Amino acid sequence: MKALVIAGTRSGVGKTSLSLGIMAALRRRGLRVQSFKVGPDFIDPGHHRLATGRISHNLDGWMLSKDDNLALFRHYSQGCDVAIIEGVMGVFDGYGATSEDGSTAQIAKWLGIPVLLVVDASRMSRSVAALVSGYVHFDADLSITGIALNKVGNTRNIYRTTSPLSRLGEAIASVTSIPIWGEIPKNSVPEIPSRHLGLWMAEEDNLGDEYIETLAEATETYLDLDGLLASLPDWRGEAAVEGMPTGRPIQNVRIAIARDAAFCFYYEDNLRLLREAGATLIEVSPLRDKFPQDIDGFYFGGGYPELHGERLSQNQGFLGGLREFAAQKCPIYGECGGLIYLSQGIEVQESRYRFAGIFPFWTRLGDRPNLGYTKIETTGNHPFCQQPLRVKGHRFHYSQLISETVPPEIPTCYQAHSWRIGEFPEGYVLGNSLASYVHLHFRSNPEFAKQFVQACRGLY
Repeated sequence: MKALVIAGTRSGVGKTSLSLGIMAALRRRGLRVQSFKVGPDFIDPGHHRLATGRISHNLDGWMLSKDDNLALFRHYSQGCDVAIIEGVMGVFDGYGATSEDGSTAQIAKWLGIPVLLVVDASRMSRSVAALVSGYVHFDADLSITGIALNKVGNTRNIYRTTSPLSRLGEAIASVTSIPIWGEIPKNSVPEIPSRHLGLWMAEEDNLGDEYIETLAEATETYLDLDGLLASLPDWRGEAAVEGMPTGRPIQNVRIAIARDAAFCFYYEDNLRLLREAGATLIEVSPLRDKFPQDIDGFYFGGGYPELHGERLSQNQGFLGGLREFAAQKCPIYGECGGLIYLSQGIEVQESRYRFAGIFPFWTRLGDRPNLGYTKIETTGNHPFCQQPLRVKGHRFHYSQLISETVPPEIPTCYQAHSWRIGEFPEGYVLGNSLASYVHLHFRSNPEFAKQFVQACRGLY
């Protein structure tokens, strides 16, 4: 199997478009392509799935150990011809100013996979050599197998005369022998629209197979894909590591999962761990479905409830069923968008949408993000966990609680810590309902998933 990490010098250089183009081009050739995404990202993996036809999986050096990342990569890439890992932010960006934890470079080195470095070459000439030289020589342990120049703005930079190299190529060749595998002209690939939480979702009706096909065509046109593939060694990886169970327990707990355009942010590995703990997952849509019957618990992930406020608030049958479910002390777990939905509702500019009302506070959509890796330790108020657990996750939200609507006596069950803001209480609890802005990665402590399933089973 061949394996490649696609990283950028920074965010916004086009690594997602190039990653999708390479994935789709390889799939068109009949190759089995497995994709991965570095970091806490729920949106890019959805685009990966369109390009490869397979579920994409997250790798993360801050939330998960080296062995966990190796196990996940080895497990999900089995039987594939090529594994493509899309990086996060700039190749060396991660947790904090001096640590490589959570960075693309860390994952590439842990897995022993070479890096294709994507460089935004717009409005540059010889200076591109200084930029590339800095990245190539910053970390001698990182294997950079080639450069892809994107957004090349001057056609003279890609015009070949008697020299096999463009002007940009000549500049880079003066400081490094690392090959340039392609120069992609500005405006030659479509840009995926963005909103406040990132790119538009892959399933939205302005996107589709057409843009994936366009990316594949551009990749074939401007990238030496054959040469790039031939340069990659077969991935062997380290010796087998533990971490991925093989058996399946008795599936005797039914947990509903809110999944539609409003609730779409889930780590696929979280769902896998719930199944491994004995849960049958029932996907339902709070936008259009009735409240499900014969379930033992409910998991509301993040997403965009603020974009679908009117439809969510109009589905009174679902909201009523959820309130009754909460009143019966059945376990309910909501993350971020789930917190919004379990609250009284959300204010979006001049509009106010009323939701489940299980928690007494209101939320409001702001214009600045609250984000960062976050670790939590559960406290004695936790409705699911019977002993203290440490779990890692992240926050990324534009909404906030309206402080004057938060009763001072409402209990919390997390002691949270973030590099940016230090210690703070989190995880609001009423009955057996838990709402939090933290997206937890269950693989960082699988006991959390087990105890949630146990609570749904009625053992706590």
